[in-house]
Amino acid sequence: MMNSLSVVPTQQEATGSNVDLIAKYSTQGPRYTSYPTALQFSDQFTTANYEQYLDAARIDSAPLSLYVHIPFCRRLCYYCGCNKIVTKKSGVGREYLDHIAIEIDLLSKHIGNTRHVSQLHFGGGTPTYLDDAELTELIHLLASHFNFDDNQEREYSIEIDPRTVTPDRLALLRGLGFNRLSFGIQDTDPQVQKAINRVQRTEQIIELVGAARAYRFSSISFDLIYGLPLQTYESLNKTLDDVIALLPDRISLYHYAHMPTRFAPQRAIERQTLPDSYEKLAMLRIANERLIAAGYIYIGMDHFVRPDDELARSQKDGHLQRNFQGYSTSLAPDVLGIGVSAISSIGDCYAQNSKDIADYYSKLEAGQLPVDKGLTKTKEDQIRAYVIMELACNLRVSTQIFDNKFNIPFWEKFADTQPKLAEMQRDGLVIIDQEDISITEQGRMMLRNVCMVFDQYLSDQTERYSQTV
Repeated sequence: MMNSLSVVPTQQEATGSNVDLIAKYSTQGPRYTSYPTALQFSDQFTTANYEQYLDAARIDSAPLSLYVHIPFCRRLCYYCGCNKIVTKKSGVGREYLDHIAIEIDLLSKHIGNTRHVSQLHFGGGTPTYLDDAELTELIHLLASHFNFDDNQEREYSIEIDPRTVTPDRLALLRGLGFNRLSFGIQDTDPQVQKAINRVQRTEQIIELVGAARAYRFSSISFDLIYGLPLQTYESLNKTLDDVIALLPDRISLYHYAHMPTRFAPQRAIERQTLPDSYEKLAMLRIANERLIAAGYIYIGMDHFVRPDDELARSQKDGHLQRNFQGYSTSLAPDVLGIGVSAISSIGDCYAQNSKDIADYYSKLEAGQLPVDKGLTKTKEDQIRAYVIMELACNLRVSTQIFDNKFNIPFWEKFADTQPKLAEMQRDGLVIIDQEDISITEQGRMMLRNVCMVFDQYLSDQTERYSQTV
């Protein structure tokens, strides 16, 4: 394992010969957790539209994935852009559970309970905002309406704010059936933590990881962020020391997107405390180098995994998939979103619940699903989604398989992309021949940029996305 460096490198040392290339492709673009992305969702998509897709999905024999959004947090993290409600008011968990019970009942009446739930994910907010009794009630509520899979291969995960759990709480979560944990670490430097209002002791994280392994959770994931206020090349390198020493199975390394006009909490961060572009490029390079040197595989889109991880195996076999929770194995093609702001992907539709909790509650109290907007994918959307997801997940798209699948010659369909793809090939991001387009090792860092070549909706909307690198 590399040791922390005490001297900040020169620009050439920090970013290597790729500095100009990284700068060239540093733009704003989607993370492609869906295609089309959520920016294309429309309120013309109604609850009735959604119900039709749910009814049709009832007869599908494929497994099902459930996503449950719990929006509450007790403390405000300044960097956060998630849909959340910061409150310490008593009774909010109880009220939320009462309403989510209505939604679960409505959903199950349409989609039924025969499909095996092979994947379950609790996100937020802070899912562990709910107390032990409330979490237990929610799991029992879901299990009584849906067919929970008892297969050992199932993936039941929950996002964890380390400040909200103890080893005893992890034992409860394991007993409730969760087998995967995602810890929000962000950074282990005390000054950086103070600047983002998320102070948590590294010793606490070490204790929780030890407990998680003792309780036989099958996967532990860490979320890290680079580009945070007061973060430096050296401080991030020390964070990497702490993280690599714990060897989590998966690491997500995100670029901090400072968009205070969109996310009000970020207004508490002073812009002058943020590292500049050169410093962020240095951080990105050292993080990539150190994680790969530590044995991780960079599968793309900010994600690093251990070589024996299911995601690495799925990518090698060409079966990796991507949805609103990030990368996953291809256990379930449909995702049923539950809770305020949750997004479902059922068949050829996306449906998003209301982001406003009062509206979410009122719709449920009226006996209707709380859909706010969504879309039905057109044939063109399906074609482009296939190409983008093949590149994003499996790092190649076969032109022959595309031709056979859609009965359209690939290079005839995407003739307009050839100049840009040729440029990317000259830059060493892709390898192109008549058989396929494949992403190079260097191109994985600019994977979002390659996917953007096939996105017909970008045009004037890129400023609403985060930086690609």
